[in-house]
Amino acid sequence: MLDNGRVIPRTWSWDPVALVAAGLAVALYAQAFVRLRRRNPQLAGVGNALLFLAGVAIATLAVISPLDALAEDTLLSAHMAQHLLIGDLAPLLLVLGVRGPIAVFLLPPQALRPLAHNRAVRATLDFLLRPVVSFTVWAIALGAWHVPAAYDLALDHAAIHVLEHASLFLGGLLLWIQIVDPARRHRLSPGRRAAFAATALVAGMGLSEVLLVSGPLYPHYADAVDRPFGLTYRSDQDRAALLMMAEQIATLGPAAALLLWSHVETVERELAT
Repeated sequence: MLDNGRVIPRTWSWDPVALVAAGLAVALYAQAFVRLRRRNPQLAGVGNALLFLAGVAIATLAVISPLDALAEDTLLSAHMAQHLLIGDLAPLLLVLGVRGPIAVFLLPPQALRPLAHNRAVRATLDFLLRPVVSFTVWAIALGAWHVPAAYDLALDHAAIHVLEHASLFLGGLLLWIQIVDPARRHRLSPGRRAAFAATALVAGMGLSEVLLVSGPLYPHYADAVDRPFGLTYRSDQDRAALLMMAEQIATLGPAAALLLWSHVETVERELAT
């Protein structure tokens, strides 16, 4: 692919770790879907399955498609897009896909029983699923990895880059589990879940504002040459900020609004009785 005579990378990485993880996620969902359909077809909706598969596809494509090459070598905006796919959009679709009983069936009985009886596993999950902890993990992952030194360190070391992506993905999962509440645990009321989503949106907006008003933050991209699409470093960093702002408004914004509406309806019903 050419842009003004320059070649834009079209490299597919076929990362075996990403492909194996995607295959395992699809296999686990498929067995849960089949088991539930046998019990009651209404318990396993095709719509939820499509959302889950879309989440797996987006997370996988973010690290094996040509976007990965652009993100690592040339464009900050491409790297931001990759982070948003891995740390926000894919987790949202995955969590939406496991709403309802299927969340309990994701692991086959042979794997679920020993894990359910393991105190360390249960204590870890209970700790991570506390709302304050979930938000803290998400906020630290988002904020820490966008500190310039950490950002460039991840780009220079493959193992740290994998850790960066894994922590962003975990933070996104924990955030959306609290907002969507797929297993209906009711740790938070709809009103508090709305506040949770709104707080995350404000935090994301803060990072976007920093990117917009700051000078060149990331030496790795400031020194890049032959940027495609005629982008300068300034326009690339601005595009990264606006991309983050737009994506989070499109996901966290509606989530907060819908949950707030649900909260208002609940309050109105209680007042009417």
